[in-house]
Amino acid sequence: MDLPTVKVERLYRQISNVLIQFIRDGHFAPGQLLPGERDLAKQLGVSRSSVREALIALEINGWVEIRTGHGVYVRPTPPEDAAGGDTTDEGIGVEALMEAREAIEGEIAALAAKKATDAQLHDITRIVERMEVDAAAGDMETFHEHDQQFHAMIGAMTGNPVFVEITDMLWKKRKTLHYAKFEHQYSDGSITVDMCADHRVILEAIRSRGAGTARQAMRRHIRNAQKRLFDGGGE
Repeated sequence: MDLPTVKVERLYRQISNVLIQFIRDGHFAPGQLLPGERDLAKQLGVSRSSVREALIALEINGWVEIRTGHGVYVRPTPPEDAAGGDTTDEGIGVEALMEAREAIEGEIAALAAKKATDAQLHDITRIVERMEVDAAAGDMETFHEHDQQFHAMIGAMTGNPVFVEITDMLWKKRKTLHYAKFEHQYSDGSITVDMCADHRVILEAIRSRGAGTARQAMRRHIRNAQKRLFDGGGE
């Protein structure tokens, strides 16, 4: 007898599948406004952040349309493959990735504070300065390029190629449709100002060789970014 493969399904995908079934069963009609995030979270017994990720997954797969400032509406017609399954795999969820980054990059920053060279400190200072110029100009694309360089440089400061590879892997996990849609929907240009301030704090902690301070500064930075993504832009 062949036993089925047991899959651990992400919570936000479980939520999206529940909502899809409600749409299929006619509980949410085409064109109908869905309940708000807080209401859905309360009814489903889950966090609002998980609901938000589920709604992004539904939009990616063509089930709903998120209208900024107005709510989430069921699309007039279901996606073409609606009869064949639930949702496609959108990649690792934003909340899960942020949780991993906080734990891992905090330790990387602590080690960087102990091992960074003067040349690396000079280079990362220039990167922070460029990000501040990008933020002031509203140049989000270039800002994100320099943001990636900032975190990559901290990985390089450890002198450990494994941490360099891990930092690169964590950044690449952001480059998914799910993350991109989420960031586009729930962030705006003002987030770059806060990020620049956080980067300055991290830089100064590393420059002062304070491992514990650098760890906490990095973890706070990632928590701040997560809070902006999950608390802003919704009802």
